[in-house]
Amino acid sequence: MPTVNLLVKGKVQGVFFRTAAKDVADKLGISGWVKYISEGRVEAMATGNENQLQQFIEWCRRGPEKAVVKDVIVTPLTEQKFDNFEVILGEYPKDI
Repeated sequence: MPTVNLLVKGKVQGVFFRTAAKDVADKLGISGWVKYISEGRVEAMATGNENQLQQFIEWCRRGPEKAVVKDVIVTPLTEQKFDNFEVILGEYPKDI
């Protein structure tokens, strides 16, 4: 199964993006993770079939209701195996 790395830019922190992404990934049967990163972005790693990944990428382009997604950079990777889809907790940036 293919794996993709996603960098999501815009107003994507403080809008429950990670929690919503996990819900979507779980419904689609995708494994991987999602986390906050610097500069107000979200990063995700996702493994699934082509259809699952396409649906997840399309959701990431919209995000949850209060998100304002400006760009999603998708990088295909060699397959990586994950047991499930996890939210990686980290320190919330103070400059948002």
